Amino acid sequence: MKPLSLIYWIKACLGILVAAVCALLGVNLFTGILIGILAYVLSDTLLRELFIEKVDKQSTVSKTGLGVYVLTWVFFWALFFTLINPPA
Repeated sequence: MKPLSLIYWIKACLGILVAAVCALLGVNLFTGILIGILAYVLSDTLLRELFIEKVDKQSTVSKTGLGVYVLTWVFFWALFFTLINPPA
C-alpha cells in the first residue's frame, strides 16, 4: 500500500475511534471538538515522524486525510450518540 493511502485510512479509522470515545464519554460539543483537534494534532505529529522519508513534504502528511477525518468523526459521533441515547 502506498504511504499516502495508508495515512488516509489511518486518519479515517482514527476519526471513527475518536467519535466513539466522544460518544461513550458523553462530552458536550466544545469538549468533543477539543478532543477531536487534540487527537488529530497528535496523530499528525506521529504520522509525520513515521512517514518523513516516504513523502515529498511534511505538509503532505498533514493535508492527506484531513477531510475524511473530520467527516467520519462528525458522522460517527452523531451516529454513536444517537444509538447510545435514543429519542424517547
